[in-house]
Amino acid sequence: MPALWIAHVTVTDTEAYGKYAELAGPAIASHGGTFIARAARYVQLEGKDRPRNVVARFPSLEAAVECYHSDAYQKALSHARGASERELVVVEIDS
Repeated sequence: MPALWIAHVTVTDTEAYGKYAELAGPAIASHGGTFIARAARYVQLEGKDRPRNVVARFPSLEAAVECYHSDAYQKALSHARGASERELVVVEIDS
């Protein structure tokens, strides 16, 4: 069953976060992830407002979790730590 990787992000260091984004895209793609939304217009209706929202579709929840734990994504993530405040959840798509 496909899954969505949903991230809500406040960037605090644009340069370092840019390096994360440069490395994260290929890591996500290598696990079958495709971006549905990246930093597009949004309306915050509830909860903490994060100005950057990213949604990627993966072939399965397992593929998304495997991506997150992969060496390539962890290398990318090392640039986001300290350069952003983030929440990330993976949700299986109900068919």
